Amino acid sequence: MTVDRPHRPPSHRRPARLRGRPFALLLSAFLLAGACAAAGLAWHPFTAAAGQDRAAPARGLPPSAATGTPPGAPSAAGPAGDDGRSQGGVPPSARPPGQAGPEGARPTGTLPFDLPLPAALRSGDAGRKLVFAHYFTPYPLSLDNAPADADYYTRNYLDPGGENGKHRRYGGLLRDRPLPVPPRDGDWEYANLQQEVRTARAAGLDGFTLDLLSLTGKNRERAGLLMRAAHAVDPGFKIMLMPDMTSLDTDDPAVMADALAALGSHPAAHRLDDGRLVVSPFKAEQKSADWWRRVLDLLRSRHGLGTAFVPLFLDSDAHSEAFAPISHGFSEWGSRSYAGQEGAAADVRRAHARGKIWMQPVSVQDARPNQGVYDEAGNTATLRATWTHAIEDGADWVQLTTWNDYSEGSQFAPSLHNGYAYLDLSSYYLTRFKTGGWPRIVRDTLYLTSRTQFAYAGPTGDQSLVMSLRGGSAAARDTVEVLSFLTEPAGVRTRVGSAAREYGAPAGVHAELLPLRPGTSSAQVVRDGKASARVELPYPVARGVPVQDLQYYAATSGRPA
Repeated sequence: MTVDRPHRPPSHRRPARLRGRPFALLLSAFLLAGACAAAGLAWHPFTAAAGQDRAAPARGLPPSAATGTPPGAPSAAGPAGDDGRSQGGVPPSARPPGQAGPEGARPTGTLPFDLPLPAALRSGDAGRKLVFAHYFTPYPLSLDNAPADADYYTRNYLDPGGENGKHRRYGGLLRDRPLPVPPRDGDWEYANLQQEVRTARAAGLDGFTLDLLSLTGKNRERAGLLMRAAHAVDPGFKIMLMPDMTSLDTDDPAVMADALAALGSHPAAHRLDDGRLVVSPFKAEQKSADWWRRVLDLLRSRHGLGTAFVPLFLDSDAHSEAFAPISHGFSEWGSRSYAGQEGAAADVRRAHARGKIWMQPVSVQDARPNQGVYDEAGNTATLRATWTHAIEDGADWVQLTTWNDYSEGSQFAPSLHNGYAYLDLSSYYLTRFKTGGWPRIVRDTLYLTSRTQFAYAGPTGDQSLVMSLRGGSAAARDTVEVLSFLTEPAGVRTRVGSAAREYGAPAGVHAELLPLRPGTSSAQVVRDGKASARVELPYPVARGVPVQDLQYYAATSGRPA
C-alpha cells in the first residue's frame, strides 16, 4: 500500500517487533479488556538532588477545583439532559459501568466532573471561546481497514523494519498509534472519520483545524472526506482550513485561492457569525503578507468569499506587525515544554492591543524519532501549563497541537498507549476555559503518567539516530506522576516497580512526583480505610529496550484497561 504522506523537513514545527514486545499479544489483551473503548540502557538513577521528588509545577492546578464552581461563575451542566439520558441517547442505567455508548459518546462516570453537553459549551459566553484540535490527515484511525495486529501501522510504522527498512535508522516512524478499530464494511474511511468527529465532540471540542498538506492525492481526498463526515455527524462541528505552507508547493495565489474556495464552500467550513470564512495557514510567514493579500482578494473577487485571516506563525514576534492589516487574529505553534511558556501572555496582549483575536496553542508533549529531537514535557506539566496560560492570559481560541500527529508524538486523540487520558484531562481545562468556572469534582479520579525507559538511555537495537533535547526545553527528568482529582482529602497508595509509598493528597487537583524505577506503576485512593479509584500503567519500565521511546505513557482510573 502506498500512503500519500510527505516527509517533513527537520525545520518544520519549531519548536519486525515493537519495543521488543509482541504487538499481537499486547493488542489481544487490550481488546479483551475492553480498552478499545478507553484507553543497553545505562542506568540513570533518580537523584533527590535534582529536585525530581518535588511536586510538579503548581501551574495548572486550580485551587478551587475541589469544592465546586467559584461564586458568580456559570454552573457546569451534568452529562445528562432533562430526560436523564446521556449524550449518547442511552439511559445511563441501561449500561454496565464503564461500557461505552454509541461511538464517540462518553461512557458514564469516566471523568472527575460532569462535562456539559455540547449545546451548553457552544452557547452564550462559552460559545465565543472556541477550542479546535489540529487534524493531521496522514494518520486516520486506519490506513487499510485491516485487523490492527497486522495493519499498516503495525507492519510499517511501528516496526523499525517497516516500509522496506526506510525507518530503521530511527527505530521506526512511530511509537504510538490511534486506538485500534475493527475492520468495517462499506465506506470504512468515511465511517472512521465520523467516529473521530464524535470522539472530539464528546470531549467538548468545537472542531478541527485541518492541516491541508497537498492539493491533490490521498491527503487532499481525506480532507474533503473529513469535511463531509463532520457535517454529517454534527452541523455545529466546524473545520478550520489550515493550508500547510511547509508542504504546499504553489507560488501562485490563484491556485491557493481556488483550493481554499473548494473546501471553504463546504457547510462544515468554519465561518464567523458574519459569514466570513476563517483561513489560518500554518507557517504563514513562508509567504509575504502581500502574497496573502492577493489570495484573499481572489477569494473575494473570484469566489465571492469574504475571509477572516488568522495566520499561524512559527515566530509571531517577527511577523505579526506586517500581517496585522490583513488579519482577524494571530496564532503560533508554541513550545512543547512546560519551561518554554514565558512569552504566552505577551503574545495575547500584543494581539489584543492590535484589535486581533489570539488562538493559543495547547500541547501535551513532542518526541520525533525521525528528526532526532524531543521536548521534556514533565509528565502532564506541559499540558497543564499551556491550558493555564490559555485560561489566565485571556486567549480567545485554543488549538490543541495536535489531535493525531503521531510522528511528533503530540497526539491528544485516543491512542494505544495513552487511551483517553490526555483528552479527558483536556476536557477539564476546556470546561474552565469556556465557562469561566472550574468544574466541580464529583468523583475521585487518578491519572498516571511515565515513560517506559530512562531519559538518557541508549537503544540496544539497530537505531543509530537518537533523540536529544530541543534547545529551550526543560531538563530531562525520570519521574512518575500521579495527578489526583479528589472530592475530599484522601490517602494515595502508590507502587513504582518494587517501591511502595502512601501520601496524603488534598481535595481538588494535586500532582505528586515519584522516582522512575523498573517495573510497572500503579496508584489507588484510600479514604477511611476503604480503597476506591485505582489506576495502573500496564507498560513496564525496562532497563534495556531495542528502540528509544521518550513519550510519556498515560492511564486513567476513569477508564480502566
